[in-house]
Amino acid sequence: MSRFFDKFSQGRLFLLAWLGLFMVAQTAIAGENPPPPSGELKAAGESQTADDPLESINRFTSSFNFMVRGVVIDPLVDGYQAITPAPVQEAVSNAVSNISEPLTIGSSLLQGDAENTSTAAKRFIINTTIGLGGTQDPATEMGLEQRKEDLGQAFGSGGMNPGPHIVLPIIGPSNLRDAAGDVITAIVNPLPLAAKAASGGVSYSNNQDDIKSLSAGALDPYVVERDSYEQNRRYEVNNGVVPLMDFPQFAEDEEEKKNTR
Repeated sequence: MSRFFDKFSQGRLFLLAWLGLFMVAQTAIAGENPPPPSGELKAAGESQTADDPLESINRFTSSFNFMVRGVVIDPLVDGYQAITPAPVQEAVSNAVSNISEPLTIGSSLLQGDAENTSTAAKRFIINTTIGLGGTQDPATEMGLEQRKEDLGQAFGSGGMNPGPHIVLPIIGPSNLRDAAGDVITAIVNPLPLAAKAASGGVSYSNNQDDIKSLSAGALDPYVVERDSYEQNRRYEVNNGVVPLMDFPQFAEDEEEKKNTR
């Protein structure tokens, strides 16, 4: 047993050291590659979002995930929706969401966000007790709206760059910063990460048709999935505030500005 805990502690130290090296590397990269001047424009259609040096590997993994989704996950979701009454589906969704509240509490605390820390703590207590173990959501009815947070968002709010885009087998799109946050979460306490994964499954179940239609109508489903993930994570890191630099600027817009001067 003592050997197990020794290895567990060594694993923690290794991951924390790896995360520290990653932060140093990100700082060095930022220094060597400063952001472009505000007036510099990108060509129309050029990706505004992702650092993707592993694109060839990511595309292979993404193709594998699409295959697994079609062969395994979609039939399971269809079966679950067919045999599970709507009230039970809602109760499962609420319970999974409630289990993720401790992760939100810790991540909000790391960001110094006292308001969301307090809200998440109140939501967890109310829904766990009055809400019958989290199967109901009276906290929302009381005006306590949920805003989920995780370690990846906490790192991002602290200034850490997302790093290279990564597509994980089965799990799907991520990036180095978010993956590091998930690994650390799993080592400290795997339950919140399991809740996050389950929440993703519930979200996919609730939005299956929209997700499939988005991919089916895209010229390049991989790019759509990658850019959607990175844009959504920036949105979450900034708590819903989208920086102006996230909106693409096109050459014709600049030409029109010149003509009006």
